[in-house]
This record gives sequence, structure tokens and C-alpha cells, in this order.
Amino acid sequence: MAAHVLLIEDEPNIAEAIRFLLSREGLRVSHSAEGAAALVLMRQDRPDLVILDHMLPGMSGLEVLTALRADPSSRGLPVMMLTARGRDREMAERAGADRFMTKPFSNAEMVAEVRSMLERGRDRQ
Repeated sequence: MAAHVLLIEDEPNIAEAIRFLLSREGLRVSHSAEGAAALVLMRQDRPDLVILDHMLPGMSGLEVLTALRADPSSRGLPVMMLTARGRDREMAERAGADRFMTKPFSNAEMVAEVRSMLERGRDRQ
């Protein structure tokens, strides 16, 4: 069964590019453009990895990450934070992000990080 990635990204072009890239790699990708909706989606269909934009409408990526880390059922879920601002890295790491990727990123870099995170996630189980 294909690994499931939940992409939480409000920019349609970036979301579509990541979805296409990861789907082409054989991964199942769900998408949400809002943090609160993503938390609901996550309870319905648990992902193996979350790719989370830092700046989202309504609930920020850091708020979503804090909610994930506070919930015992998602505390260990691998999370990659995305942002256009490199200075947000420290805040994301303190909040519990496993990886941090600054936009723009290369396709190869995205695929390599996702594969690496999924492998580590399988090793922890």
C-alpha cells in the first residue's frame, strides 16, 4: 500500500506541484488549504507524513503543529514545515517540526526529504 502524505498548503500552484511530484513517486497525497480542516481530515484518514505550510489562513502552520504534538495519537507523526521565510526555522523546530524546507525548493530535494522521512517513520514503528 502506498504511503499517505497529507499536504497542508494554501497556495494552489505550490499544492498542485507537490501533489503531482509525490503522486508520480507512487505516494498517495491528500490536500487541505486550511489548518483546522486539515486536523479534521487527519482524524478521518491518518497520514504517514505531513507537509505543512507555515503561513496558512485562519490557523497558522505553527498552531497546527502544536495541536499535532499535543495529541498523543499524532505526537510522533513526521512533519515537514514549508515556508518562504527562512527565519521561521527556529520557531518551527521548537514547535516540533522534524524537517524544515524553504520555498522555493527543488523537486529532487522535496522527493529526497519525503522519502527519507517516510523511511525513518517506518523504522520508528
